[in-house]
Amino acid sequence: MLLNIQHETRYLYEYPVNYSLQYLRLTPRQDSNQRTLDWQIIVNGNKQLQIDGHGNIGHWLTLDQPRQDISIVVKGLVETSEQFCFQETNKFASLIYLTETPLTHFNADIQAFTQENTKNSKDLAILGDLMNAIADRMQFETGSSQVHDTALQAFERQRGVCQDYAHLFVACCKSIGISARYVSGYLFTGDDGHLASHAWADAWLEPYGWVSCDATHRIFAGEPYCRLAVGRDYLEACPVRGVRQGGGFEKMHVQVQVQQ
Repeated sequence: MLLNIQHETRYLYEYPVNYSLQYLRLTPRQDSNQRTLDWQIIVNGNKQLQIDGHGNIGHWLTLDQPRQDISIVVKGLVETSEQFCFQETNKFASLIYLTETPLTHFNADIQAFTQENTKNSKDLAILGDLMNAIADRMQFETGSSQVHDTALQAFERQRGVCQDYAHLFVACCKSIGISARYVSGYLFTGDDGHLASHAWADAWLEPYGWVSCDATHRIFAGEPYCRLAVGRDYLEACPVRGVRQGGGFEKMHVQVQVQQ
């Protein structure tokens, strides 16, 4: 599938920002299940390329002149495949993704929930059953969570957005010894009213390698998905993260469009 992606983020400030440093994970990954044909990053500042240990393509964006707005625009063409299982050059050993983070911490309740819903599963079915169990437990509700909410909070609240589903899926996998990681990217839905930024997860399962799983939609993540970044949780894979000096109150406007 050929995806035409446009993503604009604009920050507006009450007062001029004296200095801003942002880390952008807004370039599609060089994975075997997708190929970037054309990609541009348009920013009102200086950017410097960096590849992190997860294999994400990132850029440091520096603004050292006073401004009351920051504009970040990315656009391009990405060719994706139906493949949702893939091997990967060893950036981090898969065992690294067994380590807990504050956002993917699991307790005895999450572990028991996972064991109960996967005890009769084999091979890929174990991941399919887990996605269905999470989707059955959770209710998708926009605005019901914050970016720093944990998998445990989502599990107890039983509602959230795609980020919460992904964190809970990762935590459940880790609770039964399966390496898993958070994925940020874009999703083509065919619905112009649907926010095309999305989050899902990869689980490491022999002999398949990484298996992409979208618990929000109960499906393995293949052709309609474009991968931007992976990490142990949202903080290691989020599209934009940074700090600033000055500016006062901040407003953020985001517009994403994914077309076939």
